[in-house]
Amino acid sequence: MPDLNHFKNKKILVTGHTGFKGSWLSSILINAGAEVTGYSLLPPTTPALFEIAKISKNMNSVIGDIRDYENLLKVFDDTQPEIVFHLAAQPLVRESYKNPHYTYETNVMGTVNMLECIRHSSSVKSFLNVTTDKVYENKEWDWGYREIDPLDGFDPYSNSKSCSELVTHSYKNSFFNTTEIGISTARAGNVIGGGDFAADRIIPDCIRAAIKGEDIIVRKPHSIRPYQHVLDPLFAYLLIAERQSADISSAGYYNVGPNDEDCYNTGDLVKLFVEKWGENLKWRNQNDGGPHEADFLKLDCSKMRTRFGWKPRWSFPTAIDKTVEWSKCWVNGGDIDKLMEEQIKLFLK
Repeated sequence: MPDLNHFKNKKILVTGHTGFKGSWLSSILINAGAEVTGYSLLPPTTPALFEIAKISKNMNSVIGDIRDYENLLKVFDDTQPEIVFHLAAQPLVRESYKNPHYTYETNVMGTVNMLECIRHSSSVKSFLNVTTDKVYENKEWDWGYREIDPLDGFDPYSNSKSCSELVTHSYKNSFFNTTEIGISTARAGNVIGGGDFAADRIIPDCIRAAIKGEDIIVRKPHSIRPYQHVLDPLFAYLLIAERQSADISSAGYYNVGPNDEDCYNTGDLVKLFVEKWGENLKWRNQNDGGPHEADFLKLDCSKMRTRFGWKPRWSFPTAIDKTVEWSKCWVNGGDIDKLMEEQIKLFLK
């Protein structure tokens, strides 16, 4: 686990801070005593975790577009961040088919803008670009992809993230090889957890159906994905950022995924969710004939384990349990701030 004291009083910039993962990451850093600045568009969903948990009250929240280089550069100049986490993105596969131009512009040129700002910054010591497990050329293998395997995502979202990786590699080789700035990317699997309200994601779809008392519609029950609770990759990101700040040789390209036994097919995932939620919830298979999505995807996380001694903390059943706990607390008007703090403390134990 990372030493959270490393982030105390550090100036940290988080792009995409109003999103699901960005909100959880900002909350962790705020509680660690960091000076957190966020740069992002307005929350991408209604409702939104960022607003439910009132995260903006304890940080410097800047609403801006990652495509706006001049505005982004001003934020760098004004805040002088030491550590930068880049999470801002157009993150949905189906949306990328509808708006490929916006997807590439955000995910590729947004990364270029970030790296240009870092290139002209005298304060940044550590940069982590958060991408996705979908960056790989997916051959539907039975074994996990390694960091040395070819990058070539199929759909516009996945491919734009492959390009974001390549942009990061190029900038690292071209401009940062003779500096002491740690530059890394992290390729995470599918994350679940309380507060994800995104469209076209299976757990948010399950929660929406449960709240309405409707059957859960499952498009591809046999698709296998590496699922993990959101806290697992976030603490891996913090670990990478901490280690490369202290030792630049720790910088690199890392897979961050669950154990093999937590690579579930979507049908079994929904069965487990229904069991945890209760209330006679049901699901049914209804393929809508949508665009191409991979049927099988798994990561080999040996590099993270070997280099950092890292391993996932929460099994998939635990991740589902904590997601249901958060969702029912929210539905019943409970104290979300307190629950999130409790879940983070429990994870750290």
